[in-house]
Amino acid sequence: MSFLVQSIDGDAEQWRSLLHAALPDHTIRVYPDDLDDPASVRHALVWQPPAGLLASLPNLEAIFSMGAGVDHILRDPELPADVPIVRLADAGLRQGMVEYVTLAVLRHHRALRGYIEQQAQRRWAEIPVPLAGGRRVGILGLGELGQACATALAGLGFDVAGWARTPKQVPGVTTHAGTDGLETLLARSDILVCLLPLTDATRGILNRTTLEKLPPGACVVNVARGQHLVQPDLLALLDSGHLAGATLDVTDPEPLPAADPLWAHPRVLVTPHVAAPTKPESAVPEIAGNVRRLARGEPPAPIVNRNTGY
Repeated sequence: MSFLVQSIDGDAEQWRSLLHAALPDHTIRVYPDDLDDPASVRHALVWQPPAGLLASLPNLEAIFSMGAGVDHILRDPELPADVPIVRLADAGLRQGMVEYVTLAVLRHHRALRGYIEQQAQRRWAEIPVPLAGGRRVGILGLGELGQACATALAGLGFDVAGWARTPKQVPGVTTHAGTDGLETLLARSDILVCLLPLTDATRGILNRTTLEKLPPGACVVNVARGQHLVQPDLLALLDSGHLAGATLDVTDPEPLPAADPLWAHPRVLVTPHVAAPTKPESAVPEIAGNVRRLARGEPPAPIVNRNTGY
């Protein structure tokens, strides 16, 4: 049996080494150089796979995403209909996202941008901020990563609420669902964090209509996908003063073109999709565990629901 690794980031050899150690009974192949026998491939670990690659593997038993999102797999028009897609949900991914979101929320909460500006002016002055309990944080998306971030922020004392398509329960966090719940969440979010999966229903959800429902002076943190955000609407609301700032770890397109106005906007921090990079050393044990579950006739987890897109 073969396990195929396909990556666009040049780290496939590290994956090969770790997977070989974890799955010694598998031949680990790296696309495109080692794909001399497509029929031998039973499992594929992919990131932004070329259209048709997965359909060319006639005995494929499972598709593993190299990251938390699976939109890069679902957009393949030739995607095999009967092969399970398994999301990555390892502890390293959760930890990375919690760290980044906490950093971004604290940056806005503690007025760090204002102090950086004051330092450039050699100005010594306090910028008053409330205690964490007086700052309302809203989390869009209460999947595994959203729940982890909401719980961490609540642990720091923030007034945290979350929203999901369907009702969820998160200890210490007020939760909302559905259209009415979204409006309620937006109206009480001084800092809004987007952790939604990218689907047809969520594409462009951060637009003028939704962002105008945030309280004046609110900030936006997007760590999901760049396509969630309508960039001209964000810039217009920043320039009007309705929004005070934004932290964007994802953009559309990526990489962000050098001439894009987001780079130079004084109220925007752009980072290059680094909030929760996949660490092969923490992801491989989870992937290997799922391969062993399949060998025992058990289903892998978490399996993607293709109807919802996550």
